[in-house]
Amino acid sequence: MFAVLSPLRKALRPFALALGALALTACEPIDLGSLGGTTGGGPQIDPNAKVQVALLVPKSDPQAGKLGAELENAARLAIADLGAQIDLRVYDTAGNATTAAAQAQRAVDEGAKIILGPLRQETANSAGLAVVDEGINVLAFSNNPTIAGGNVFVLGQTFNNIADRLMGFARKQGKNSVVVVHSDDVPGQVGRNAIQQAATRNGITVVSSQGYQLSIEGVNATAKSAAAAATSGNASLFITTDANNAALPMLLQTLPDNGAQPGAVQYIGLSRWDVRPDLFGLPGAEGAWFTLPDQAQQTAFTAKYRAAHGAAPNPLTSLGYDGMAAIAGLIKAGRKDALTAKALTRPNGFSGANGMFRLLPDGTNQRALAIATVRNNQMVILEPAPKSFGGAGF
Repeated sequence: MFAVLSPLRKALRPFALALGALALTACEPIDLGSLGGTTGGGPQIDPNAKVQVALLVPKSDPQAGKLGAELENAARLAIADLGAQIDLRVYDTAGNATTAAAQAQRAVDEGAKIILGPLRQETANSAGLAVVDEGINVLAFSNNPTIAGGNVFVLGQTFNNIADRLMGFARKQGKNSVVVVHSDDVPGQVGRNAIQQAATRNGITVVSSQGYQLSIEGVNATAKSAAAAATSGNASLFITTDANNAALPMLLQTLPDNGAQPGAVQYIGLSRWDVRPDLFGLPGAEGAWFTLPDQAQQTAFTAKYRAAHGAAPNPLTSLGYDGMAAIAGLIKAGRKDALTAKALTRPNGFSGANGMFRLLPDGTNQRALAIATVRNNQMVILEPAPKSFGGAGF
């Protein structure tokens, strides 16, 4: 019933898309949750017939075309693994928001019951807006929670998820206060906000939040003031949002140099430090905590992809597998409401390329993460990624 639009909705669509274009130009995602009563909704399917699924990827985008092809490969691997009856049709967004909206509408007009993708936040936001009035859900590869809600779910790892895992683990270790050090840009501010919210949820006090400009002078000045805030406020945690760029090595050297010794305060990283083992020898790295996905699941997926396609996949490629695994698993269960928001947000979640994950009613996701540390220049797992929801780590 969702594929049939009222004449009024059809007439209003160009106006709605124009508003969407304006919002995208201004880099402000539209709140899809407010554009129609689709939350909890979705189309009915015939579980005894092939279900049409649309994959939106940037095939012709010079910068992202290779990743688009890998996302398709991963989605097809998931279909084969789950054995679901799926008619997968691929649509090229060209990495463009306007094209993504048009292709999303085309996919639905041609019979798609759900959309997997697009890749970037602008294209995902635009695609979701294009089909919100038809009750079609979109599982986007973005990790930006600001575009989530309504008919759009984001599959990418979010700062909120990571921060919750770290703050929850810290609280179990008796830690109760934190100093946040973040880059003074949008990613750093988003990471800071996620940490502050997670700290509050877990009963941890934010003693100070210190931003830095990405320069030698800026990092050194912030390291000095942050170390002073930690020692004067008796903070038990030091967390950095830096995503392994040039500032992180400086911070791991200059924070201890300014008096914030790892033995007196627990260092934490919001990003994955295992991808930068050259950091492990720095003073602030020894004993630090960070998260990473289920290593057994990740290794198995990488091996499977390499065997099928002759090369290791991009780290983001696993999102194509995860999204399709969720869709295929629900379809295989044989329910007519398999692709509704209620089904997509089932509490027990799904098993993906990087471990367990589940989609949340607000359009974001929760992923199983391990807690790792650095000991003698080696990574050591302190607490493995949970194998199910409701256990330790969730």
